[in-house]
Amino acid sequence: MSPVWYAAGAGVRRGWTELRQTFTTGQDVFGYVLWTVLLMVPLFLAGDDPLAGAGISTGAFMLPSMLGMTLAFTGVMTTAQLLATEREDGTLLRAKAVPHGMVGYLTGKIIMVSGTALVSMALPFALGVFMVDGVARQGGGALLTLVWVVPLGLLATLPMGAVIGSLVNSPRAVGLMMLPVMGLIVVSGIYFPLSELPGWLQTVGQVFPMYWLGLGLRAALLPAEAVAAEIGGSWRYLETVGVLGAWAVAGLLLAPAVLRRMARRESGAAMAERRQKAMQRVG
Repeated sequence: MSPVWYAAGAGVRRGWTELRQTFTTGQDVFGYVLWTVLLMVPLFLAGDDPLAGAGISTGAFMLPSMLGMTLAFTGVMTTAQLLATEREDGTLLRAKAVPHGMVGYLTGKIIMVSGTALVSMALPFALGVFMVDGVARQGGGALLTLVWVVPLGLLATLPMGAVIGSLVNSPRAVGLMMLPVMGLIVVSGIYFPLSELPGWLQTVGQVFPMYWLGLGLRAALLPAEAVAAEIGGSWRYLETVGVLGAWAVAGLLLAPAVLRRMARRESGAAMAERRQKAMQRVG
């Protein structure tokens, strides 16, 4: 076995171990529960209020949309936060010092974040289907759609999270990105159909993966008549593949170069300087 493949295999084992640890760490378990509660509150408030012209309730529309938001949020923000944090605490520097260590490190993070995203989607989905009617009753067709939407969504978001985590100076900078992310949620058709917004906001929302992940999951989990609430009255499968695929390609082309640049600049002196600045902020 080549050294690169060995490092990748070690990364898979490391990622799986880190994922399992999230189920035994109180803080991580609390995070899963809190996120589920935060998603269930608007779903509960919406209840069975009908969505005009769509033949479904507002809650039924929101559930798959929020699952798509979860996938996008976890893929980008969690990846960025982990990279920024482990860059500051020296984990990345230690990985760099081992032959092909960055390959194993990044493989592990892909496994860990992907698993986190799936769990973060599964918990609210398991509760949500009991709270609203008309979701996940499409049989095999729904499963086939999920099989390509979810992996493509991870490919579209994980690399961009790695780019952001490599460019920011500290984990706190990642936290500041929550404000534009909240704005993006508003224009991504998560809590109400994007077709209700002005045309220029519809255009903005359709640039980013969050809208298309929500659309893909609605196509998989909602009945056929719900398509009336979508732009153009269509699930737009080809457009979903095209936009998510474009983000995936852009991220996969950009992320390796940014990560290599970040790894080259990483040193003990740089890490000590960041730690000193962090201590000064705390003091």
